[in-house]
Amino acid sequence: MSLALVQSRALLGLQAPAVTVEVHLANGLPSFTLVGLADVEVKEARERVRSALQNAGLDFPNNKRITVNLAPADLPKDSGRFDLPIALGILAASGQIDASRLAGHEFAGELSLSGELRPVRGALATSLALHTQGSTACLVLPPGSAEEAALVPGARVVRARHLLDVVQAFLPPGTEPPAPSEGWTALQAQPPRTPTGGPDLADVKGQTAARRALEIAAAGGHGLLMVGPPGSGKSMLAQRFAGLLPAMQVDEALESAAVASLAGSFRPEDWGRRPTRQPHHTASAVALVGGGSPPRPGEISLAHQGVLFLDELPEFPRAALEALREPLETGHITIARAAQRAEFPARFQLIAAMNPCPCGFLGSSQRACRCTPDQVARYQGKLSGPLLDRIDLHVEVPALPAEQLVGAPAGEASATVRERVERARARALARQGHPNQALQGQGMDELVMLQDDALQFLQRAANRLGWSARSTHRTLRVARTIADLAGATHTGADHVAEAVQLRRGLHHTQH
Repeated sequence: MSLALVQSRALLGLQAPAVTVEVHLANGLPSFTLVGLADVEVKEARERVRSALQNAGLDFPNNKRITVNLAPADLPKDSGRFDLPIALGILAASGQIDASRLAGHEFAGELSLSGELRPVRGALATSLALHTQGSTACLVLPPGSAEEAALVPGARVVRARHLLDVVQAFLPPGTEPPAPSEGWTALQAQPPRTPTGGPDLADVKGQTAARRALEIAAAGGHGLLMVGPPGSGKSMLAQRFAGLLPAMQVDEALESAAVASLAGSFRPEDWGRRPTRQPHHTASAVALVGGGSPPRPGEISLAHQGVLFLDELPEFPRAALEALREPLETGHITIARAAQRAEFPARFQLIAAMNPCPCGFLGSSQRACRCTPDQVARYQGKLSGPLLDRIDLHVEVPALPAEQLVGAPAGEASATVRERVERARARALARQGHPNQALQGQGMDELVMLQDDALQFLQRAANRLGWSARSTHRTLRVARTIADLAGATHTGADHVAEAVQLRRGLHHTQH
């Protein structure tokens, strides 16, 4: 048969659109043509496939006119993932393997010149897309990629080490069946394991207010801004925040790992662990929210179901920070380009840290601040009001004197705090089905269950502090979380008072 069809998948966001690799062999001037909106990496497959087939001892039809079409033609394709399906298509079209037996299988893999299979990025995203679409196809993938794909419950995955291992599995009828080999192995789905280790909150001494703010942020899914002088422990606190969050559900772990797989940064030992991303303050808007052509996930998507820690917040480019505003509200980011659009999940918790002024010592009892009021105003003015409005908690992290640090007892351990966080989260989920951070609309008044004296207190505080409607609503959500941590059914004035205090960190440093 001179025409063969092999199934594969492209990558576009977390979707994995189906791609049919069509291979046609014809008489005529010998050539090898690749069509179907293929990127440079895909076009280079011609040389890899030719060498892999010849070095594996298989026949390459040098005397034929070879046309390979990657359909649909208007879908951009990138990476070396189509090497294996192209090679199989040539072998099927030239009669070296049985084309009919390829049905029900999907292939992806980069070929080395010797025929060894190399891993490709996005294997877990591909497997998850198949699972979501209800497809029963069997994925044939290289080592490294196959183990990723097998993490999806119910996935049918085969690991192949070499092109010859795949060829042996699809030999024409009448040939001797291949002997069992290590090179062709069906993998079983792996249940998620509970991650262990990681930095512990017990390492942090003192900083009672900041620790309390971390606990509230973890319980309600709130964003947190820490303001304090250099060396006061802001980064140390932020790096321990992920350890306070409840354990990931399987679907959360799969989504988080699928985004990491798309970026090529997934590691099996991180399976089930909430990610903490800490981009440098020189990161561009595209690095933070994603972009490029084809679109790739940015830091906010790689922090999906985990933590995005932005240290030195005012030093980030203004455009990068303003790009965070929409994902903070919606939990996803849509990257639109002229040729295509891709949507990535971005449900992260923002933990930010900053100095109160350029020198860092405004309001410090340790050292005198040498910044002018204009410099302080300009520095804090780098953060727009709309962005600050979207960060629920603002807390001061003062520098501690040496006598409080040396010889002080260890703080409360992360595991103890996480138990309280899980109980508070469970209350919120039982009441409204999502964390308090997502409370909005008409149902908020009924769900917050504000007592009369608490309502009057909140109105007075909002008027005095000149809050926007968004700030007031966010304070209500924080107060509801504080009530959940206390095990209270209704939100009282003491809960609101604490929530009001937790929105004044940045403003307090200005006076």
